Amino acid sequence: MTEPFNFVLVHGAWHGGWCYARVRRRLAAQGHRVFTPTLTGLGERSHLMSGDINLDTHITDVVNVIKWENLHDIVLCGHSYGGWIISGVAEQMLDNISSIVFLDAYMPDDEGSGQKIGSASSREGIAKALASGAISRPGPSAKDFMVADADDQAWVDSKTTQQPLGVSLQLIKLTGARDRVPKKTYILAETYNSPNFHRYYERCAADRSWTTYTVPCGHDVMVDMPDRLAEILLEVA
Repeated sequence: MTEPFNFVLVHGAWHGGWCYARVRRRLAAQGHRVFTPTLTGLGERSHLMSGDINLDTHITDVVNVIKWENLHDIVLCGHSYGGWIISGVAEQMLDNISSIVFLDAYMPDDEGSGQKIGSASSREGIAKALASGAISRPGPSAKDFMVADADDQAWVDSKTTQQPLGVSLQLIKLTGARDRVPKKTYILAETYNSPNFHRYYERCAADRSWTTYTVPCGHDVMVDMPDRLAEILLEVA
């Protein structure tokens, strides 16, 4: 048997490590090591919600998993907002990452912020939270994420939590480390109509150093198509 791969799967806004449960089970059943950290202030760590949480907090959440678990040759995957986090993690842990995967995710440029380049609805939510003095903002429903199954919609809606506001305000500092990862992949959820994600996909598809995939589902690929996502993650590992 070949050596097991190390997967670190980073969730998106309003979600938590829980959203990768199906993918984690499938990969772990094949003997691989799978880490699905929940970012500070979300999911089972929602009791840590604070106005002090920013991008650095969430990047450090993942960096510390890599450090304390002594992980090398990692397949690092980020979903949606998680693209910000894995871009920042690559800046600090480049030598530990063998494959980086943007799963229907943001690929920010240096000095970018969610306040600047988020979707129109996200920018509106950020502005509303700022105006009210809130430290967090509520998210869309699972239907908005185009989760297909009614039971899955109820499950996702029961688990999503407020998103810390500070992560959308801090400017990210990038030097292009993610582009120096040996294997780079972008996965586009075809039926979720995000102009940002389609633009990132097209950019990557035009670059020979990237591998690209499309999947025929909504935004929460790990919920709708866990078998296919696990298959792709193993292919790019």
